[in-house]
Amino acid sequence: MRIAIDTMGGDFGPRATLRGTASALLRDTRLCATLVGPGHLLDAELDSLPASLSHVRDRLQTLAVDGIVASDARPSRILRGREPSSMSEALRLVASGHADACVSGGNTGALMALAMREVGRVVGVERPAICAAVPTRGARPCHLLDLGANVEVAPRHLLAFARMGALRCRLLEGVERPRVGLLNVGVESGKGTTQVREADALLAGAGEDFDYLGFVEGGELFSGTLDVVVCDGFVGNIVLKSSEGLAQMLAAQLGDTLAASWRARLMAWLARPALTRLTREMDPVRYNGASLLGLASVVVKSHGGATGDGFSFAVTRAAHEAHQQLPAYLATGMTHASDIEGAVESPKKELDK
Repeated sequence: MRIAIDTMGGDFGPRATLRGTASALLRDTRLCATLVGPGHLLDAELDSLPASLSHVRDRLQTLAVDGIVASDARPSRILRGREPSSMSEALRLVASGHADACVSGGNTGALMALAMREVGRVVGVERPAICAAVPTRGARPCHLLDLGANVEVAPRHLLAFARMGALRCRLLEGVERPRVGLLNVGVESGKGTTQVREADALLAGAGEDFDYLGFVEGGELFSGTLDVVVCDGFVGNIVLKSSEGLAQMLAAQLGDTLAASWRARLMAWLARPALTRLTREMDPVRYNGASLLGLASVVVKSHGGATGDGFSFAVTRAAHEAHQQLPAYLATGMTHASDIEGAVESPKKELDK
């Protein structure tokens, strides 16, 4: 399996993306990767790989592309320009069948726009959504969508998000009937915007292969009682980034508290195994990588601020979704068709629209 890597996406440039990719290949010997970016930068980073990662070099290919999508670039301008970039060429490798998935930490809007153009959508999906798994108190994560692809949505889009999220949860987590909630300011039927109340009515009457539990508040996202939580992209993006900030603050506060006195340090030493396990399970790095759900191929967005460790988890996530053939599974579920081949729009059809 081959993963196309946009090495120039993210805050730390090709060093983080290349070393993160190499770490993912080290964990999974079935993986290969094509690194897309300026040739001289990629050659320099390959030559400086640590000894612990150097033996995966034979599974790393490079594709020299000088163009870069700026972090503040407008998606419409990127689409009009048509200049090759590390992001667009990585996506074209997937569209042409030379890679099974793409990972980028670059401009989210540009990545979604270029992916729509290059790889197309699953038939039955009007608007792809960004979906990520977040840790919970339960045995499984909760799948939250949309996380920023669609700031303004209609009720029918929220219903489609619920279907896609449930299908993703069923395939990747093995949950036969995922529990789905609609994020709202309260659980009472009269609360929320007109859009959310209308979406609630659609979800309640849809007769889907998931258990719709109605309105849920933000705190329930982490309770372990839900498998999928649906909202518009404006709300979802704020929820995700606020959660990340809270996790970082709590970790820092805990560290300061445990270092405050010799008694606290002694308690920390005694509790070290449990604290290490908790830190590992709650580390946002382990959950890095959000799926652009509804595209005809696997495209994963890494957090722009991810280090090499975080980027490696995004690569692993993309490989897992490609191995499970998530887009084909979505195509079957969203169209209720038995012919998977006929259930995916071609990139050309996307370009003609």
